[in-house]
Amino acid sequence: MDKKYIPPYEITDEMLESVSEIMENLGKLSGMNELKKLPRLRKVNRIKSIHSSLAIENNTLSIEQVTDVIDGKRVLGPKEDIIAVQNANLAYKELENINPFSLDDLLKIHGIMMNGLISEAGKIRTGQVGIYNQDGKVVHLAPPANFVSKQLIGLFDWIKSSPANMLIKSSVFHYEFEFIHPFRDGNGRMGRLWQTALLASWKPIFAWIPIESIIKDNQEEYYNAIAQSTKQAKSNLFILFMLDVINEAIKDIIVDTRNHYNHMNNQITKLMKVIESYPQSAIELMKKLNLKSRVGFRKNYLQPALDAGLIGMTEPNKPTSKNQKYTSKI
Repeated sequence: MDKKYIPPYEITDEMLESVSEIMENLGKLSGMNELKKLPRLRKVNRIKSIHSSLAIENNTLSIEQVTDVIDGKRVLGPKEDIIAVQNANLAYKELENINPFSLDDLLKIHGIMMNGLISEAGKIRTGQVGIYNQDGKVVHLAPPANFVSKQLIGLFDWIKSSPANMLIKSSVFHYEFEFIHPFRDGNGRMGRLWQTALLASWKPIFAWIPIESIIKDNQEEYYNAIAQSTKQAKSNLFILFMLDVINEAIKDIIVDTRNHYNHMNNQITKLMKVIESYPQSAIELMKKLNLKSRVGFRKNYLQPALDAGLIGMTEPNKPTSKNQKYTSKI
């Protein structure tokens, strides 16, 4: 009878302290409305995730270029880098639909992530691969290809049945996935995406927390945690590293969300002081606010007020109509 796949790690007091702090910070973030009414901030965070995860893999596009690619604009840059961004955007859009406990879904998303980049997109590797740090040094040589399918099935069986807290077991999964390195290419970006998918299945807000950006800022420690965990034959150091990364990402989001609300509240307050119960055009409102940029007015004043349900449109089914006017709803 085959032995069950049981990843080697130990839950320590330090891990439990980190989990406790993360849960406390998640509570603070939940109290700030969980980004539900902040679509622009969600988009910014998603772009951070994609840019950071690909930058770790030496993608040369700037965050501004990544934003333009996602917005469908033309970008001058290496073709493979542009395709990688387009693919990653499609893959991250699937977060809400992914079953992170399904090996079939993993293969499907890898197929999306690596489409047009490698011929084996969505297929388990048949050759030898390894993990290289930013200096090109091998930090881990993956198991032989003939073991990969069995190891992956075992890993998914374990994650489905493990009673451990998701913060810990998603980190274990991330390490074990990188240890197995099941694909010819794209393992790093898939491992990071899959930890996010596991966390989002537990707390949906994780779909919008750019954990990847903190990893990018700490690449050397990331690769070192993988290498040292492999050397020690258990993932404790990697778990602790990822718990710190997750906590820092949440704290950054708390700050960003507060700043966004403060900025939004200032702009909305100004708009609500000049808007009336009778219909007024965007031009009329801009004159009252002494604003010249229509784009800036829409982005910083009008849309946030619409999103907050404070103002209404006279033609809600035609939001870009030339005859569109706005009224106060309070």
